Amino acid sequence: TAWDRDEEQGSSGPVPVLPVTERRGTGLLWTCSSAACDKDEEQGYAGPVSRCLFSLLLLEPGEIYFEDFSAFMFPADTNIHDFERKRVIGRLKMCSKSIVFDPKDINKPIVKISLKECIDICEWNNPLLSKISSNRNVICVDCKQYVDILEGNILAPYKFKGVKQKFLFLLNYAMVDDCLPQILQLHRASSLAAAEQSSMGGPWKSSPPPKSSRRLTLNWRRSITFHPYFDIKNEQVELLIAAIVYSRQSRVSFDTLWLEDLYEKVVLETQGSKITPLVVNPGRILLTSSRLYFQPYNNIEPYPVLKIRLQDIRMIIKRRFLLRHVGLEVYCEGNSHLKHLYLSFKSPEDRDMLYQGLIGQHSLKLDNTDQEMMTLQWQNGVISNYDYLMYLNSLSDRTFNDLTQYPVFPWVISDMSSSTLDLSDSSCFRDLRKPVGALNPIRLKRLKERCEEMPPPKFLYGSHYSAPGFVLFYLVRKFPHYMLCLQNGRFDHPDRMFNSVPDVWKNVMNNMSDFKELIPAFYDTSQKGDFLVNSFGINFGYRHDGAKVGDVHLPLWAQERGVCLRMSVKSQVRWSQDVEGERYCQAFEVWLERGAGCGGGLVFYYLCYEGSVDLDSIKDLNQRHALEVQIMEFGQIPKHIFTLPHPHRLLGLPPTLATSHSCDFSESRDVQECVQSLTGHVVWHRTETLMTVALFQSHKESVCATALSGSGQFVVSVGQDSLLKMYSLSEKRQVRSVTLSSMALSSCIVLPDEKTLIVGCWNNSISSLFLDFWLQELHGYFDYMFQCTSGIILSILYNLEFGRIVDSIRAHEDAVSCLCWTNSTQMLVSGSWDCSIRIWQGMAEGKRIKPATALVAQLDHDAHITCLDITRDGELLVSGTQEGDLFLWYMESHLLKQKMQGHRGSVYAASFSPDSKKLVSCGEDGSFKVVDLSTGMLLYSKTLEEELRCLCWDGFTLLLGGSLGSLYVWDLILVQLKIKICAHSGLFKVMLMHPLAYRLSCVTPLAFVAARGHYSVVATNNTGVPRSPVLTVTASDDGSLVVTGGQDRRVIVWQPAISS
Repeated sequence: TAWDRDEEQGSSGPVPVLPVTERRGTGLLWTCSSAACDKDEEQGYAGPVSRCLFSLLLLEPGEIYFEDFSAFMFPADTNIHDFERKRVIGRLKMCSKSIVFDPKDINKPIVKISLKECIDICEWNNPLLSKISSNRNVICVDCKQYVDILEGNILAPYKFKGVKQKFLFLLNYAMVDDCLPQILQLHRASSLAAAEQSSMGGPWKSSPPPKSSRRLTLNWRRSITFHPYFDIKNEQVELLIAAIVYSRQSRVSFDTLWLEDLYEKVVLETQGSKITPLVVNPGRILLTSSRLYFQPYNNIEPYPVLKIRLQDIRMIIKRRFLLRHVGLEVYCEGNSHLKHLYLSFKSPEDRDMLYQGLIGQHSLKLDNTDQEMMTLQWQNGVISNYDYLMYLNSLSDRTFNDLTQYPVFPWVISDMSSSTLDLSDSSCFRDLRKPVGALNPIRLKRLKERCEEMPPPKFLYGSHYSAPGFVLFYLVRKFPHYMLCLQNGRFDHPDRMFNSVPDVWKNVMNNMSDFKELIPAFYDTSQKGDFLVNSFGINFGYRHDGAKVGDVHLPLWAQERGVCLRMSVKSQVRWSQDVEGERYCQAFEVWLERGAGCGGGLVFYYLCYEGSVDLDSIKDLNQRHALEVQIMEFGQIPKHIFTLPHPHRLLGLPPTLATSHSCDFSESRDVQECVQSLTGHVVWHRTETLMTVALFQSHKESVCATALSGSGQFVVSVGQDSLLKMYSLSEKRQVRSVTLSSMALSSCIVLPDEKTLIVGCWNNSISSLFLDFWLQELHGYFDYMFQCTSGIILSILYNLEFGRIVDSIRAHEDAVSCLCWTNSTQMLVSGSWDCSIRIWQGMAEGKRIKPATALVAQLDHDAHITCLDITRDGELLVSGTQEGDLFLWYMESHLLKQKMQGHRGSVYAASFSPDSKKLVSCGEDGSFKVVDLSTGMLLYSKTLEEELRCLCWDGFTLLLGGSLGSLYVWDLILVQLKIKICAHSGLFKVMLMHPLAYRLSCVTPLAFVAARGHYSVVATNNTGVPRSPVLTVTASDDGSLVVTGGQDRRVIVWQPAISS
């Protein structure tokens, strides 16, 4: 209809776009858009408005609009003298259950004639016809009653005319033979039951007719010529209608003339339906290499073909429609002319085929808004409760395009009588830990008693908390045409309408069948409370006390001088402030769990739950129709998205980043003075500006571990060359090098006293060294070197002053792979390739160790231990294994707390946050994962392009070392990558004794080098620069120093480039 033909000239072209004009107090709608181009109430999208008032909302549920014809309508008693005066030009709409005449004059009413109310439909051959027009194409419709809609262009209840009337329709261009046979067959079908009529519905309901009947539909517009009174059984009529629908839809293919680009490659074409509130409109869907197209079978849409550029698509979400996984919703960026498109399909396979086709296009760039990311952002306070709840609604298949699954928001404020609202008073808040039905204990008791007495299937709540009727109950003033559609052209009784917020709350608290929650409009201040105001001036009627239904009455605390504010900004701000209130965050989390899948407190009628019925398996049309009505009208439980309790929100966030003066190692002042002048969070959050301040390359093999002294004076490194090395940061040079074993050194720890160093070794030992003399040499004392012997021992205490072993004890049965230390309990934990963890005490006392008392506990595993960490309070221990498992242990009882979601392949590193509330891990699968320890819920998971070998963090900023030499800096507050640095590069040997002695060009990601009789392989980047894994990363507590070590044998010291 947006491309309506000019009836007088016979030309075709777009109709000018006319704005919607509101006149308060009159109820006038100067123009009215169709449902397909209605504003989305939450997104604010408005499409072109047609001069035509016809909308799919005027049809019955499941009714299909086929096509229309230009025509004049005039009454049967018209004579030659008043023909010009009585005739009305417009469009005759042919639908599956009715015929509708839409006049061009918007002040004239739309005439809807139900086919089941028609007495006779035939071609009119009155002699008068030859006198008034040379066109003899007139259809006569004789009906028992009809409906006038939008008379005078006033939005009001439909007028049902219960009088016999005969209408004449003079077709301007079409022939009677083209449309009358179709109308006659639809008229015959109108005598069928409602369920059998619904089989005429969209493409997901109709199935191909048998081959024997397809010959009837070769040209359905001319071949179907059965007489309307031909006696056909219901089954035959149903088959005939199915053949008509199938023939019409299957023979229509996408018109490729609508393609924007001649070079577009067609990926797939299928059938589907566009879903808008209360409307399902079938059509053809075409996916090309650059665009997504939807071509409806009818002309009701504002454009003949809807087009979406793939580069404009930001989100693609799989949806449920009528509890079937056949929906797909596409969201576009803000400047796109079409903000979103909701499609449904015949089967989940058809939906998934389009989804995979979209995902496979290179021009598609989707936003990263996965559940874990949003949960972590909400927990960190980056996004508000409102935005997070809107996201969870979308994740549970709730959308503004489907009133049966409309977004749900909770009642929060319970005080509706006070003149002022004290947000510090807990009594003014609703208990979010309970569902609405359980807020009143007396009512809950009665509900339970009723549930026990009823026969199966039992249910506790006979009404849902969200259904189309409840949504439109709140939105009737803003979208009255939806309510007219839902209630067959009528508004609700004035006393049952949304008249007062306090009255609704009172009813929700006490009524045995009212448990509805709120909608997002109550908390969306951008809409300024427009749904509370009767801006169209619609006459909704009068209440029992004679008061006219107008604007919604608000609580006393939302009034100003007793006048109901038009926009109710005050109440919106109050509600929004409460939703953001910290005091109710914990209860809000319980409400989230109950509403989104964790907890069984809600018991509704079984058809509200997904999986309770399989509509595809039901062959009885009457039964299927009844179930569809139940699902559509009485609410649906959202999809479960939480299997664990929801994590708590962090109420204390990092301080705002402030500018601070810079410090540099080249300055003469002490490094510690500079570090103390900076707050830890300030420096950590500036790690995206890391710069190299020192580089040491003294190891002969890979650097396995590094340790940084608490004072920031020195760095210690150990490597596969069995060497322990110490570096002075102030002098930027190596000051010590000791060979501790004949095998590789795997790990090292500098104890807080900075006098003892503990080293793990592949020869099954752990060495403990005193650093006193080393530290003295740093301040000008004599140089001293000592070499240790190796053996199957646990601990060797070295006194560097006297150069002797203080004590030793037997160790693991295989190589020591990792160490960790807890200062709170003075415990050392070691992990080994012998699949065990051992907890030790007395390592920092400097005394002789007794074997019977040194070993506190042993924790056995089924695979090699690859990483360890302990919380700062010493209560929890985490261990990672070569098989990808993560285990959480109690340090006091040495019992397993839980086995956590791990990685595919080895877990290379795991670390607790400083507050012991979260755990982050990384592994061979290239992913890092953040887990909430209080609930065990995975907060965030991200897979990068390389294996992640090491990590460190302060709870908010995460440093990751990759197998291709990259150092990643992630902001876990905003949940985004801050910077990726190429940290380590170099050559490493993989094979010896190659006879070639020349160098090959490094032009591929895997290049080969031959030199001095050696044959080496080098990992390179795209520019040919060699890359080497980052094997260890360490940072100071305040983040002012970062140390990395790699397979390139380098130790690099980094510092944030903090501007003054």
